Amino acid sequence: MPSCVLAYSGGLDTSVILNWLQEEGYDVHCVYVYFGQPGEDHEAMVEKANKHGAASSRLIDVQEELCRDFAFPVLQWQAKYETTYLLGTSIARPLISKACLQVAREVNAEAYAHGATGKGNDQCRFQLAAEALQPDVKMIAPWRIKRFRDRFPGRRELIQYCAEHNIDVQATAEKPYSSDANCLHVSYEAGRLEDPAVNGYDIIDFAMTVSPEEAPDARENVRIGFESGVPVTLNGEAKTPFQMVTALNEIAGRNGVGRIDIIENRFVGMKSRGVYEAPGMTVLYAAHQAIEQLTLDRDLTHLRDRLSPEVAEMVYYGFWYVPKMDALLSFIKKAQERVTGEVSLNLYKGNILMDARHAEKSLYDAEIASMDEEGAYNQDDAEGFLRIMGLPSRVQGGVYPREY
Repeated sequence: MPSCVLAYSGGLDTSVILNWLQEEGYDVHCVYVYFGQPGEDHEAMVEKANKHGAASSRLIDVQEELCRDFAFPVLQWQAKYETTYLLGTSIARPLISKACLQVAREVNAEAYAHGATGKGNDQCRFQLAAEALQPDVKMIAPWRIKRFRDRFPGRRELIQYCAEHNIDVQATAEKPYSSDANCLHVSYEAGRLEDPAVNGYDIIDFAMTVSPEEAPDARENVRIGFESGVPVTLNGEAKTPFQMVTALNEIAGRNGVGRIDIIENRFVGMKSRGVYEAPGMTVLYAAHQAIEQLTLDRDLTHLRDRLSPEVAEMVYYGFWYVPKMDALLSFIKKAQERVTGEVSLNLYKGNILMDARHAEKSLYDAEIASMDEEGAYNQDDAEGFLRIMGLPSRVQGGVYPREY
């Protein structure tokens, strides 16, 4: 009998796909890649797969690897897809493919299956990563198979199938939206969220954050220390990458920080609506930017900022295991060597307010910048500087006079 590995979340789609693959004649080895998903009983998910006929089911714990090797380099790039989305789902997908292929090699499975739809981004991320790691990989994407779609035209049919087969899932006919969770964020889409006129904040049962209205009516201070662009201390205590993210999730989450509602452009060409919460990473992005403002010079910062959308796009599309990304990750590691110091922030009802920042090797020189002292800056020098900078404009203005 042929066998495959299934990237198994225990959610609606993969719960149905596990049974369907068995009906198709496959031995299915379920791989639950554990990212510290909030609100999930991960051991129960493994048992659930066994209960419903998996040939094997295992949990692969990659919490630290996700934060250390994937999320934090993207953080150092200040990469946000379309200036807003912190890429929490996108970052995790290449790591899922890596873990699934490692298991496939171990159990000698001939195929790799996933539950991503043929309309979405995740199919791209799973497959592009898998093919980069194993060029001859055989992919099984049920949502791209017509007989699967004919049997399950939509989420309501999936929910009905689960009810008929006694498969426990969180999705219901009343709340059929889809969610993806890891320690970095939770995403919500589909169902009533497909109507852009519906207020997403009002209908979502958020897992990581309270609403700003329900947050405490007092500021909460956090201090985050960085070494070479990597967050390493929280309120003076050393933290591993995963500990840092999860601790800030709790702190920022109770202060209503980190919710967004966006219409984004998918890789496959359509627009989609997503609601996200990423409390810890939202704070880390703000703190990282603040310490960079003291320690990173102008030209390097601006070069990074020009390349940052490119990095965000590559992560969003799924191009992680490619030479271009290898080079960009090497670049940012070098660029961040001097980004060391500590930032103090106040969190208040969904807002992040700057409190203080310190770096032993700060590039900020108060004596030079002061409006009250000459210091080491001679303002007479600005005359020659501006004459040189203005030379092209004076020449062009003389040849092509502008009306004004």
